[in-house]
Amino acid sequence: MAENAIEIRGVTKRYKDFCLDNVDLTLPGGCILGLIGENGAGKSTLIKVLLGIIHKNAGSVKILGRDADRELSDIKEDIGVVLDEVGIPDGFRAKHINNVMKLAYRNWDEKQFYDDLEKFKIPTNKKFKEFSRGMKMKMGIAIALSHKAKLLVLDEATNGLDPVIRDEVTDIFNDFTREEDHSILISSHIVSDLEKLCDYVSFIHHGRVLLNEEKDVLLEEYAICHCSEEQLASLDPAAVKGRKVGRYGAQALVLRDKVPADMNLSPVNIEELFVFMIKEAD
Repeated sequence: MAENAIEIRGVTKRYKDFCLDNVDLTLPGGCILGLIGENGAGKSTLIKVLLGIIHKNAGSVKILGRDADRELSDIKEDIGVVLDEVGIPDGFRAKHINNVMKLAYRNWDEKQFYDDLEKFKIPTNKKFKEFSRGMKMKMGIAIALSHKAKLLVLDEATNGLDPVIRDEVTDIFNDFTREEDHSILISSHIVSDLEKLCDYVSFIHHGRVLLNEEKDVLLEEYAICHCSEEQLASLDPAAVKGRKVGRYGAQALVLRDKVPADMNLSPVNIEELFVFMIKEAD
């Protein structure tokens, strides 16, 4: 079993109008973790703390088994980062990107870079400003993969991509994590983008992580209960993790093993789980 790729413990970052509040988060090695939260929930702040872009007020961060506070400059060789804006100068072509990255990374693999450009169908003669959003994102991923990264960190990287490109990107990520020491942290406010992709999910809301769990365990443990308001009121409060009452009855997010066997239950998906938990947390 590979070591944890990321261990965040008690991380706090305070701003005047926002606080990342005592965050714990674990990404097991060889897995893909989806960091899910609405816009402004704290996803980008947490990723910037992880990458050392902003300083935290408290807590600890370990990346690939190493203390990020003391060894981040060395660890960065092993991290591939793709942000919402890839950040390549408009006039650059593939050869310019290759020349810069050769100087930036000790482990830069020029052959892999050009092989990936061909595999991802990225033109080498076009200027970056002429790329579609999908091509820009795939270029960012190609760069991340070409310096032998063991951890990919992607912040809102799938936003605005059409379904075909998203499917291609999903295949790229799944190929990457076939190596047991390769892991991915990917954030999005679009839950459906992450539902198929991720092994683990973390929900973040108003700067707090509401859960961090294996996706399949969550889908087994939780269900949607369809019932009357009276039936809902009779349930063990510890079993109910979210509720929605309407004109025609009630729906509740429940723990399967804490409700009577004769209740009308249906499977829950990650998006429903997220929405119910967010509403309950407010």
